[in-house]
Amino acid sequence: MTSDESTTEPSAAGRRLTAAQADEIAQQRAASATTLRPTVPALEALLYAPVPVLDHGFVRVIDYMGDDAAIVQAARVSYGKGTKRVSEDRGLIRYLMRHRHTTPFEMCEIKLHVKLPIFVARQWIRHRTANVNEYSARYSILDREFYLPAPEQLAAQSKENRQGRAKVLQGAEAQRVMGLLRADAEQAYDHYLEMLNEGPDGQPLDAERDGLARELARMNLTLGYYTQWYWKVDLHNLMHFLSLRADAHAQFEIRVYADAMIEIMRAWVPIAAEAFRDYRLEGASLSGPALRAVRRMLAGETVGEEGSGLSAREWRELLAVLGRSD
Repeated sequence: MTSDESTTEPSAAGRRLTAAQADEIAQQRAASATTLRPTVPALEALLYAPVPVLDHGFVRVIDYMGDDAAIVQAARVSYGKGTKRVSEDRGLIRYLMRHRHTTPFEMCEIKLHVKLPIFVARQWIRHRTANVNEYSARYSILDREFYLPAPEQLAAQSKENRQGRAKVLQGAEAQRVMGLLRADAEQAYDHYLEMLNEGPDGQPLDAERDGLARELARMNLTLGYYTQWYWKVDLHNLMHFLSLRADAHAQFEIRVYADAMIEIMRAWVPIAAEAFRDYRLEGASLSGPALRAVRRMLAGETVGEEGSGLSAREWRELLAVLGRSD
């Protein structure tokens, strides 16, 4: 996206794409090509189309390689699908997932275009197992698009969890905080354009002066402003990302991106996605002491925190896994 494609005011519903971007996507989806490589019809239907996330963000599939059969093929080191039934492929994929045989999953790759707030991008980039190319604010001018939490996400800091939220702000307090977030972001962008000497129409605000370099002007923008990148990752590392970021303890603003990507994964590799759900998202791993405590429970012994061999936190986590509150 170039600066002349940008507009300065989002629509009331929250603009995700410029007219030029929407037109480009329509052209991409209207074109088709024949290929000898395996394709996935359900994912082909999603190609290029943005999946909305947050108020201005999205995730969209740009390209992919491989499918469930590619995982099986790599595990068996076979020439093709062969004569194995789908049920046998499913059994093998579930075995691989269950026993953490990861390399066959690395045979599948996907490339995503993601639009996300800068503070989410800073969390996301900690996963150093993908290829990333981010929109350059040294080269182009960022849009006037910043994230504002929905009212139900505007919560106070948790006193028990330094990385968590507590009760939702209400009434005048919520209105004041929302007003501060909006006003600060708007002012930062106004100053950004002023430093650039950039008018809404792309013309200089003052023909007699030079604007500040884009690489310097950007530093005043808040972390709530949106950036974009292309992110290419193999299936194994995608699942590792999702196992952390789709977790209930992950920050909401990155978790919703993970949720959107899980739906994309279900369209792409449905058998692997099912196994991932069963053994990672909805499964649990127990430490040696926790497993011994569970075995004692199953043997009919009454086991409490004091005699479990676990710390207080480990004991609470074990009870949570078991669905118990005692």
